[in-house]
Amino acid sequence: MAAAAGLYDPRFEHDACGVGFVADLSGRGGHDVVDRALRVLCHLDHRGAKGGDPDTGDGAGILTQIPDAFFRATCGFALPDPGSYAAGMTFILSSERAVVTRAVERLAEVEGLIALGWRDVPHDAAACGAGARAVMPDLVQLFVAGADGQSGAELERMVFCLRKRAEHEAGAYFASLSARTIVYKGMLSATQLGPFYPDLSDPRYGSALALVHSRFSTNTFPSWPLAHPYRYVAHNGEINTIRGNRNWMRAREAMLASDLIPASRDGKGIERLFPILDEAASDSASFDECLELLHMGGRSLPHAVLMMIPEPWESHEEMTPERRAFYQFHAALMEPWDGPALIAFTDGSVIGAVLDRNGLRPGRYWVTSDGLVVLASEVGVLDIDPATVIRKGRLQPGRVFLADTASGRIVEDEEVKAALAAEHPYESWLHAGLVHLDDLPDRALPSRDTVPVPGPALPPSDTAPSSPDLVALQRMHGYTEEELRTGRGWCSTTSPSCSPRSPTRRWTRSGRSSSPRSARSPALSRICWTPSRRPAARSSCPSR
Repeated sequence: MAAAAGLYDPRFEHDACGVGFVADLSGRGGHDVVDRALRVLCHLDHRGAKGGDPDTGDGAGILTQIPDAFFRATCGFALPDPGSYAAGMTFILSSERAVVTRAVERLAEVEGLIALGWRDVPHDAAACGAGARAVMPDLVQLFVAGADGQSGAELERMVFCLRKRAEHEAGAYFASLSARTIVYKGMLSATQLGPFYPDLSDPRYGSALALVHSRFSTNTFPSWPLAHPYRYVAHNGEINTIRGNRNWMRAREAMLASDLIPASRDGKGIERLFPILDEAASDSASFDECLELLHMGGRSLPHAVLMMIPEPWESHEEMTPERRAFYQFHAALMEPWDGPALIAFTDGSVIGAVLDRNGLRPGRYWVTSDGLVVLASEVGVLDIDPATVIRKGRLQPGRVFLADTASGRIVEDEEVKAALAAEHPYESWLHAGLVHLDDLPDRALPSRDTVPVPGPALPPSDTAPSSPDLVALQRMHGYTEEELRTGRGWCSTTSPSCSPRSPTRRWTRSGRSSSPRSARSPALSRICWTPSRRPAARSSCPSR
């Protein structure tokens, strides 16, 4: 990814793109699903973008289930039973390949995995533009298995740990590493993806679902790793709260703990996965990394998605108490990742999409009588006989569209949320553990020592808090020199609510009060916000 230079800053990476998926509710899986998904992608080509080189796209990709039969026929080494091995697409610099592959194999061993082998991914470099070729990495697939025959979610968590460590310690980038799904992507246009990766045209390459994406890199630079899909999501839009989301995730890392994340053989715990978010990547990449952590921590994928993209629940008068409690409980754990954003997501079994509560990104879906499900950013992406369509509609703000290929049905929004709300006694947890800041007793400043206030003499009772204590508190809470100069500092009050009508005293750099009070005013009794900086009610929950 490009370094900050001039007006460009990688922290502001955003996307506005085309998203689509195809799924077979029968779960049979076949090459026809992959072929249809590639056609959907081609019809979203106009939603992607290209640079000065018209043959170099901003990015395109596809996520599918692991094509077990195809890999057994082409990888050249023995594979365990389906679900007992993981495969991943890796981007490695050619000059570092030998060093990186050895480092990844060593990390696999300490994570309790066996490296089964590496497969060079066939590709046609002539199918992409000169700009993409100039920065194209080596495209290699890694196959690993558990040393003790692990499978399912246990194996998924082990390879999650391997991938995070490989990226932090070995310098490899994994587009995916999973026992359930695999990603093919690159710095390509939508129409180039199929010709570039011959694997995707092989009739033996089958899947029951496929998620595709055509990238429009908004005011940013394209790159091979920043193409979509990521490991779980493809995203159209942008996360406008991304800086706050990243800051909160970084702050939470010290408190992260999970019995489900195994320790490595070299004695390292969950801290080996830090940092969870790569702040040099795009907003979509950070969303995917956070979603992955929540999912690996034991939550279902819809559960994790609704934690990050809740529906507007605070003033929803018709919402059930159970669902409201679900959202209120999780609001104490995580702030919303607000868009506008359309997020399509899959774990290889369920596939779906959700709009954030702003609802400003389009999404249309169709379901046919033979179990075909198609969703895309717009209509007309696939030729479907209208006589076979039994259901169609559009995504709505805060509502989930979910297809389950394992159970062979569409799971309704109400059913998804009712099941999640009933999974735990959230109302009881809130009643027992939620503490509102307004209910806490008044608290004095750490020191009641005072120093003379510079400037005109003030009565003894109107002296400022001890300078070292006040400065430390101001720094801890993020006050700036500008705020102190304009009088937006700490205030003194005896009012329990610190309302705008309450008598307040705001301390400036000069120590003078911006709203003088009587000399009979009591000493500072609590720290609170001035009316000009008063935040919304906040809460903490010891249940977390």
